[in-house]
Amino acid sequence: MSMKYISLIQSKMKKNKTLRTSKATSSLLDGSYRSIFKGRSLDFNELREYVPGDDVKDISWNASARSNKILVKQYVAEKKHNILLVMDTNRRMLAYTNESEEKREAALISAGTLAYLVNQNGDSIGGIFSTNHHIHQMQLKTGLGNIEHILEQYHKSTTEENYSDLNDTLDYIVRHYRRKMIIVLVTDLKGASEITDTNLKRLQVMNDVVLITVGDADSFGKQVYNIENNGYLPSFLTKNNKLKERQIARYKKYSEICQEKYMTFGVPRMHIEGIQEIDRAIVALFSKRSSIG
Repeated sequence: MSMKYISLIQSKMKKNKTLRTSKATSSLLDGSYRSIFKGRSLDFNELREYVPGDDVKDISWNASARSNKILVKQYVAEKKHNILLVMDTNRRMLAYTNESEEKREAALISAGTLAYLVNQNGDSIGGIFSTNHHIHQMQLKTGLGNIEHILEQYHKSTTEENYSDLNDTLDYIVRHYRRKMIIVLVTDLKGASEITDTNLKRLQVMNDVVLITVGDADSFGKQVYNIENNGYLPSFLTKNNKLKERQIARYKKYSEICQEKYMTFGVPRMHIEGIQEIDRAIVALFSKRSSIG
C-alpha cells in the first residue's frame, strides 16, 4: 500500500519539535480520556490515586494503607481507546483556507496527525463519513495502514457532487454504534454550527466528543475559486467592500454559534486557519481535554 498521507504527516511532524516527542503527547492522552474504558484486563499495569467513578473492586487496600491515599489498580485496557474520525465530506470542504490550501487538505492532515499520535498509544482508529446520504464506514483498527486507508477514502469522497449533511452521519452513529468512543468531529465553521444540539446530546450519552474546525479564506482582494461556478471570481467582486463586510459578518456569526454551542456542551475544540497551525492546535487540544478529563 502507498503511504502517501502518512508520509506527508511524518514529514510535517519532523519540522516541529513540539510533536516530535510522542511520549509526552501520549502521556497527555493517558490521563485525558479516563472515562473511555473498554473493560477490565488481567494485564495489571500500575497503581494510581482513586478518582470518583472508579470501581471499588479495583482498590488496592494494602497499597492504600501504606501510602495513606486510596490507590486503585490500573489495567492496560484502561489506556486503550476507540477513536472515531467523523469527517465532513460536503463540497464546502473544497474551498480554501487563508493559506491557499483546500479545507479538505487541512482537515485531512489535522485528523491524520491526531490519528498518527494516538496510534502510537495503541488505540483503535475508525472513520465514518457520508456521500449524499450514503454512509461509508471504516472499522476500528490499529496500524498506520488503517489510518492511510481512512484518509485516502475521505479525500476521494469529498467532491463537488457531494452535498452531504454531517448530521446524517451523526444520527447513524447514535443509532448503530454501541461501544464507547472518542468521537473526533472534523468540519468547517459552517458545518460545526449546523450540528444539532440533539445530536450532540445523543453522542455524549456514551462518548467523549472533540471538535476540529478549519477556517475559511478571507477572499477580499484575492484570487478566489468559486466551487459553485467552477471558476474564479472576478476582481470587482473580491474587492467589493460591501461583500467583504457581509463575508466578515457571516464568518463572525458561525464563530459565535460554535463558541456558544460547544462551550455549553463542554466539547473541546481545536480551530485552525491553515495546515501550519496543526501542531500547535493539537497540543492545545490535548492539554484542554486533559484539564477537564
